[in-house]
Amino acid sequence: MPLQEATEKESLNFNQLCTFESFEEVWSHYGYKSDFKDVIEREFSRTKGITYLDHAGATLYPESLVREFYQDISRNVYGNPHSHNPSSRLTHDTVEHVRYRILQHFNTTPDKYSVIFTSGCTAALKLVAESFPWRPPTATEPASQFCYLTDNHTSVVGIRGVTSALGVVSLPVSPEEIEARAKDVAQSECRSCQTPHLFCYPAQSNFSGRKYSLGYVRGIQARKLYPACDSQGRWFVLLDAASFASCSPLDLQEHPADFVPFSFYKMFGFPTGLGALLVRNDTAALLRKAYFGGGTAAAYLAGESYYVPTPNIAHRFEDGTISFLDIIALNHSFDALHTLTGGMDKVQLHTFGLARYTYMLLSSLCHGNGQPVAQIYSDSEFENPSTQGAILNFNLTDCHGEIVGYSQVDKLASLFNIHVRTGCFCNTGACQLFLGITNQDVKSNLQAGHVCGDNIDLVDGRPTGSVRVSFGYMSTFQDCQNFLNFVVECFVEKPVKVDKEKLDRLKSNTSSKGSSQCKAITKEAKSQGKAQYLTNIYIYPIKSCAAFEVTDWPVGPLGLLHDRGWMVVNGNGVCLNQKREPRLCLIHPQIYLPSSTLLLQASGMDTISVPLENYSEPHQSHGVCQSKMCGDRVQTVDCGDEAASWLSEFLGQPCRLKRQSPDFIRNMKKGVSSTALSLVNEAQYLMINHASVDLLQRHITSRYSITCYYLISRFRANLVISGLDPFEEDDWSHLIIGNTHFQVAGRCGRCQMIGVDQNTGVKTKEPLLSLSAYRKGKVTFGVYLVHQSLDGSNATLSVGAPVMSQRSG
Repeated sequence: MPLQEATEKESLNFNQLCTFESFEEVWSHYGYKSDFKDVIEREFSRTKGITYLDHAGATLYPESLVREFYQDISRNVYGNPHSHNPSSRLTHDTVEHVRYRILQHFNTTPDKYSVIFTSGCTAALKLVAESFPWRPPTATEPASQFCYLTDNHTSVVGIRGVTSALGVVSLPVSPEEIEARAKDVAQSECRSCQTPHLFCYPAQSNFSGRKYSLGYVRGIQARKLYPACDSQGRWFVLLDAASFASCSPLDLQEHPADFVPFSFYKMFGFPTGLGALLVRNDTAALLRKAYFGGGTAAAYLAGESYYVPTPNIAHRFEDGTISFLDIIALNHSFDALHTLTGGMDKVQLHTFGLARYTYMLLSSLCHGNGQPVAQIYSDSEFENPSTQGAILNFNLTDCHGEIVGYSQVDKLASLFNIHVRTGCFCNTGACQLFLGITNQDVKSNLQAGHVCGDNIDLVDGRPTGSVRVSFGYMSTFQDCQNFLNFVVECFVEKPVKVDKEKLDRLKSNTSSKGSSQCKAITKEAKSQGKAQYLTNIYIYPIKSCAAFEVTDWPVGPLGLLHDRGWMVVNGNGVCLNQKREPRLCLIHPQIYLPSSTLLLQASGMDTISVPLENYSEPHQSHGVCQSKMCGDRVQTVDCGDEAASWLSEFLGQPCRLKRQSPDFIRNMKKGVSSTALSLVNEAQYLMINHASVDLLQRHITSRYSITCYYLISRFRANLVISGLDPFEEDDWSHLIIGNTHFQVAGRCGRCQMIGVDQNTGVKTKEPLLSLSAYRKGKVTFGVYLVHQSLDGSNATLSVGAPVMSQRSG
């Protein structure tokens, strides 16, 4: 039942309101693959009957991760990496590979950052506290400053315990001060004052889920933001990524923080007791270290005070033998994450959608007398995943407006097998801010017997903490539903009511579809009360293989960077497509720009990587050659025997992978003839309208009473746009997406290829028959685009970007 209809009733069955259909009304990014439900049942069967909502505390690991890790350590002998025998070299090489994967995950490289393994995020923070080059005040220079956001984890504020004994100034900074007290321009560097200062802030609050601007990193380093703008010296930034990294992508190339601590169990669930500190290499030289343990020395003397540290930054700070088996387990953790989800961009959209929906209903729920059921602690209304994480913090209230103690909520939740977190979550600053607890209140509560982590939830009727629910990549809509039903059953005075005005306002927020950009509305859309925006971006690295969905992607001279840059040919050099070989859709290519690699993945096959370009040693008989594709002769470069063997094994016939030669120019045959193309059929981009897909789906359902699941994937579009009328795009001549201008190059004529189910490879007659019937013999669907006037070489398309269109004539 639509939410709006349900809220018009005073008394209702809440199950009729909290439905997956109502969730889909407000969020389009749920799950990762068509078999998401099967994945949950297969990988997380141990959670059956449990509603786990403490992913910010520790997320869950998939069963395949542990199984693959067990098989790994059962097959291989891993020795101490400080030795040089074969088993030790295997450990050393595997650990170094893991370091590289970690840097790749955060979009950086070993020449920029070093990975120092620790026992967790707290140990990483302690390492910074003890090795940062703090300076006491001198006659010519001020003391170092340790500055930290008040919304920080205890382990960050605890650095103060080290600095206070060194004459270092500790300065707590409120979130509002950073920008409010900023300077208009960056402050000039003072060469005479080189005092090092450290500013620490969380990428995401572990209390409320608020995401702080990653732009603060460069702003502080450039001394444009407060407090750096008010103090001379060199400013360094510690970005606490423990909460953020669990569900969000972090790009250190774009936001080069000096120190980035985090824990792996919050990201993967396994292994525990392992974290890391990422350190910028040009910052690491400043760090000082007193204690030296095994493996950290280049040389030292036992009988004399002589010690020279190892030049390797990571090894210098890893005292003793690292937890190498746990580190090796990370290989399988990364594999599982990418296999099950496709990457952190998708995790962010999935988890935010669940948190947003829970927020919408919980914040709108009312008791029978109209009193709100919950007091939610948040700086936002969950409009945007770039500013809000998958955390919801609140206290429940009774029908008289009095707070229900978090301990009571926790106990009742446990009876329903719902796992939440309660208290202040090791973040006293945020707890004080949201709950209105003064410094004197904290001291008085301690005298009344309340200490951190206990069950004293109310003192004189005022809360000492709150309830937190948080989502992970394996969380489901059922988890939301179970939690909300629990609240209604146990804490809502009947009849259940909903604040219709608030719910409608939250529903109407167009950025809920995954926008990461500010919204712009065309004049035509304004008059109709609609906003047009980019909903999905898909690239198809290998022609006719599966899509690779992204939330933002660079635009190159041929279209989306690396879109259809490769193709598969049979033993005779003929290009294969899904009409000839439908199983191509089961091959899932993924591109990792930081490492310039193309990954090939398929069920039952080991993942392999292919370099994006610069093949230094092409196979002698399969090097640069010409192939026939869509009637054109194209010059291609062979990608080697490993890729050929992999494809041949999976498809059951001799095959090779070919890349379009970078020296070869292929122009459009019609339309904008000067436009260069990759291995696409007709034009640089294919765009479809979400409303057109929905209309076709309804037509299929009415004709055959069947549902074509994931119909949108069959049309293999690059760009999906929402906020339009069905087939409105047929009449466009030009459009602008974000800052990129496009010309419409014609409609896309469809063939039997759209009958291939992109999740199974099975051929069907739909939706081609229904498309032809509905459009009276016309089988066009979607429009071709070519870009115009690229804004420099760094143009990027992003999900959520506004769309402005112009009709023909």
